[in-house]
Amino acid sequence: MNIEQARFNMIEQQIRPWDVLDQGVLSLLAVVKREDFVPPAYRAMAFVDTEVPLPAGQCMLAPKVEARLLQELSVHKHEQVLEVGAGSGYMAALLGHKAQQVTTMEIHPELAAMARANLQRAAVLNVNVRQADGSHGLPDEGPFDVILLSGSVADVPPHLLAQLKVGGRLAAIVGQQPIMRAMLVTRSSDHDFATVALFDTVAPRLVNFDEPSRFKF
Repeated sequence: MNIEQARFNMIEQQIRPWDVLDQGVLSLLAVVKREDFVPPAYRAMAFVDTEVPLPAGQCMLAPKVEARLLQELSVHKHEQVLEVGAGSGYMAALLGHKAQQVTTMEIHPELAAMARANLQRAAVLNVNVRQADGSHGLPDEGPFDVILLSGSVADVPPHLLAQLKVGGRLAAIVGQQPIMRAMLVTRSSDHDFATVALFDTVAPRLVNFDEPSRFKF
């Protein structure tokens, strides 16, 4: 496989047609080597338009979903970012190139170790991997400019929105299968939030986030 040709095709045939037109994001996708964050057994899938399996039953989101979320969050160099669901560390690496500091939380020890090793190998030095339950965020370390939930939830928890700075943005994939939607929530004041639906997609659930109660008759 010609890796650089495959990377080019991924960007031009999958990502750009999905309304990812921010040149900074497109350039970053060419620089951060996605294949280095994919488990060796699945390396041939690194540039395919699909989720890539990871240990602990998790997966990397499809490249176009990652790229679109990165674009919509519009991360700046002075900003502090919190990610819930490190996975292999790839999204944290992309965020690290955009932000001042990134903290990524991963509940599965095997994945936390993988993400840490991958980020170290890629020389991404401003990302801190925490092996911890991220469902409550980091209330003692916020507020954050950007929060990304790298997986799906039934609803965005208010306690995570409370960890955003005014002007801060949170992105998450929200809903129940088969209908989920990527959402961007911006904190416009101490008490006000604006929500925009970005695109329809599906993603695996993040661990320990509340599910709606199901009534049984």
